[in-house]
Amino acid sequence: MVRKKLTYKSCGVDIKKGENLVDVIKELFPERRMERISAFGSFFPLKKVIEKYKNPLLVSSCDGVGTKLKIAQYLNYHRSVGIDLVAMNVNDIICLGATPLFFSDYIACGKLNILVLREVLIGIKKALREASCFLIGGETAEMPGMYKKDEYDLAGFCLGVVSREKIIDGRSICEGNLLVGLASNGLHSNGFSLVRRVFSKKEIKYYAQQLLKPTRIYVRAICNLLNNKRYFSKIKGIAHITGGAFYTKFTKIIPPGYGAIVKRGSWSVPKIFKIIQEKANIDDREMYSVFNMGIGMVLVVDRKSVKKIVNTLRKFYPVYIIGEVIKAKEKIKFV
Repeated sequence: MVRKKLTYKSCGVDIKKGENLVDVIKELFPERRMERISAFGSFFPLKKVIEKYKNPLLVSSCDGVGTKLKIAQYLNYHRSVGIDLVAMNVNDIICLGATPLFFSDYIACGKLNILVLREVLIGIKKALREASCFLIGGETAEMPGMYKKDEYDLAGFCLGVVSREKIIDGRSICEGNLLVGLASNGLHSNGFSLVRRVFSKKEIKYYAQQLLKPTRIYVRAICNLLNNKRYFSKIKGIAHITGGAFYTKFTKIIPPGYGAIVKRGSWSVPKIFKIIQEKANIDDREMYSVFNMGIGMVLVVDRKSVKKIVNTLRKFYPVYIIGEVIKAKEKIKFV
């Protein structure tokens, strides 16, 4: 009996298709040609960037899109999760007062589908353009047996830069500072494991547009403030409201001895959150521990400067004064 010869392709890995995807990337990202790209990595010219900063520090982030991907794959709509991937990383970078420089992506799948991944990459391109950030490299892994043929997972990596004296880490937060909330675009990229338990497949299709709204990118608005000498020192802390939401992500920037009073009704909670809460009978604390509830980013600012800062931010998104910092043992309290 003659044994059939095995090939990589017969085992589920199509090298030629991988090369075709590289051609798609070259088409979508012609600006990727930095100083040089080799077979093993890419180069980014730092000199012109670094000379703008006094005592520069590099800031890194790594994040994914989570189980929102399951909904995107079920609905066969993939562009928005490419935006989500970039947004989750660049929004984290700016929380430290840094400016995003470049981004790398990791795509793992059961079987390469060029049309699907092209849609993801189009989303990545749109988001990077909005964040003024470069795609410098990435990895695509076809892994049969690890994923079903129509499944893929995404991860992103971003590097930014900040001057040491301009780091924003919450240390200067004090009593009387006000909380400025920047409106979210919906659920963003968190809470989808709960969402998938709450909604049937029929309901997921019905609410598709709301569920797949991409994560809002706050880079331009925040960097506009950080680059303004009048406002920079007035921003005491920044929190990206993602996993853990208000009870985790926001409270992490509040120093010991202080807490935050958050005023319910000071902003408009999008209807989709109310639908989820009522349908699953979820209590308020759980909702504010899982979802952004309509606030994607919170800035802690000096009270005297809040009006000017809010007016500047409102050129970009809806903005609300949602509370204040007090002396307290309890990190956060909703009233």
